Amino acid sequence: MTKGEIIMKRFFSLVVMVTLVATAVLSGCGKDTSTGSGNSVVVGISQDLDSLDPHNAAYAGTREVLFNLYEGLVKPVSSGAIEPAVASDFEVAEDAKSILFTLRDGVKYWDGTAVTVDDVIFSINRYADIQGSESAFSVLKSVEAQGDNQILVTLSKANSEFIYQLTCAIIPASYDETTEDCPLGTGPFKYVSYTAGESLEVERNENYWKENCPYLDAVTFKIVTDADTAILQLNSGTLDIYQYLTSDQAETLDSEKFNIQVGNVNYVQGMFLNNAVEPFNDVRVRQALYYAVDRQEISDILFDGQSHIIGTHLIPAMSAYYDESLETAYTRDLDKAKELLKEAGYEDGFEFTITVPNNYAPHEGTAQVIVENLAEVGIKANIELVEFTTWYSDVYLDRNYEATVVAVDGTLAPSSWFSKNVSTDSNNFTNYNNAEFDKVYEAALAETDLDAKVDYYKQLQKILSDDAASIYCQDPSNLLAINSKLTGYEFYPVSAQDMSIVKYAE
Repeated sequence: MTKGEIIMKRFFSLVVMVTLVATAVLSGCGKDTSTGSGNSVVVGISQDLDSLDPHNAAYAGTREVLFNLYEGLVKPVSSGAIEPAVASDFEVAEDAKSILFTLRDGVKYWDGTAVTVDDVIFSINRYADIQGSESAFSVLKSVEAQGDNQILVTLSKANSEFIYQLTCAIIPASYDETTEDCPLGTGPFKYVSYTAGESLEVERNENYWKENCPYLDAVTFKIVTDADTAILQLNSGTLDIYQYLTSDQAETLDSEKFNIQVGNVNYVQGMFLNNAVEPFNDVRVRQALYYAVDRQEISDILFDGQSHIIGTHLIPAMSAYYDESLETAYTRDLDKAKELLKEAGYEDGFEFTITVPNNYAPHEGTAQVIVENLAEVGIKANIELVEFTTWYSDVYLDRNYEATVVAVDGTLAPSSWFSKNVSTDSNNFTNYNNAEFDKVYEAALAETDLDAKVDYYKQLQKILSDDAASIYCQDPSNLLAINSKLTGYEFYPVSAQDMSIVKYAE
């Protein structure tokens, strides 16, 4: 049995400089193709929701689902652009210190109540408070009404990317989080019910502002944490859609019942290192690991080589900023790895633990390949598989770990992909600390010239690569199984499963 077979036996274009559409008339989803009570689907999701409050949702998997229930002043589309949503248009000041929004006429919540400027002001301020003073909202100076249908967002300093933060959900100013679990939203679907650990049920929002949208009458997001169980449920007909499959899993599905759509997860997957603990506080050790890990083998074994090998904390879909030259900065070189380990005082290797969340099978597979790779240079790595909630608490929040294999997401703002490496950022779970990185990051945020901004972000990528801040492996291939009767599903460059555009073929 080959190493790949052993491992598999253990488990089974973004346009980056986003077009800011100042005035846009959004078309409807299309002709209404409702087929009555049978016009519904069941979508399998790999983890439970951490909150029904869109401002408190921390998991990427939760945000994928709530995308269907809530909208901000602007919202992302699958091309990578952002479009006006609750707002009908907006104007970004030349100095990047303010944005004027005009509310769209006729936008209502699920219950038919009209959205007001007070709701918008409340929502932005509430979300900013929850995100905290170390987030992108640290530059938010004020949110003020300009008459009955305009809102002026003012910043304390220039931030040419702040528009992306205003995808945050607009909810009623009357929302009381002490008595309500789920606030009203303006999205294409409305909340029906939620059972922890089982499912979230939503139905068509008849008050949605976009004509003839959505197509479906109802969607059930069914929580199926085990991918092999999901395969069984797909084949038995109890699931219509499930993503994040490996190539081996996809091959077990009935090709007449399901189509396999291939995209990218649009996450940075890799082995993230706690830069504050020994021996990973030594750049030579981190670089040695980079030279020892065979990233192409990871893609070959898990995704038939269809993943995009990366070399930095940015996805290739962010094409205007992405530095593809860094993909080969650490071409596998075992002799170089051993040399660096010797220089760092670890000629005989060392032992450490890779903590892996159990909600995505390819993370365990990636970790297993890495274990085999590192053994070739005398390093013993042990895998600790934990529940995702445990991983989130211990690794992401408390930073109590040595190394972890996980995938990290971002938004349409290029800064969001790098903010987790800023020394003062509350989400800097790798404890990376580089003063030059922090300085360049601040300059990139304020820059309004595209060429200069691109240069700053490429500098950031080079710093992370030179420091081997973590071992960036791949933007994983995303194999999605979808009922062959369904059409319209699109991959997004952010956390979103947009069910408003999915329909049954006529």
